[in-house]
Amino acid sequence: MKTVLLHAIAHARTGDKGNRSSIALIAFDAAHWPLLVDQITEARVAELFGSRRPGAVHRYLLPRLHAMNFVLDDVLDGGVNGSLNLDAHGKSLSSLLLTLPIQID
Repeated sequence: MKTVLLHAIAHARTGDKGNRSSIALIAFDAAHWPLLVDQITEARVAELFGSRRPGAVHRYLLPRLHAMNFVLDDVLDGGVNGSLNLDAHGKSLSSLLLTLPIQID
């Protein structure tokens, strides 16, 4: 086993709705899908985004797409219309998710 950053085996895309961010995580190769399911959990994502104080983190599995979607509540400082944040849409949050280290064969 070796440790790599998540971006080596997956890509991500972020969307927003109000103060909620949605991050889709998609495996480049279907063979890596089980690794994502096992290692990229709600708890790990909540810990990674801890400085943004998410109210909740929910994971939705999309096995036919070899993907998952994370919904993070209360992470956009009020959302696009209510935030002075430079990234009020939270588009860079997918980049942060891709920094998670994972174990692969």
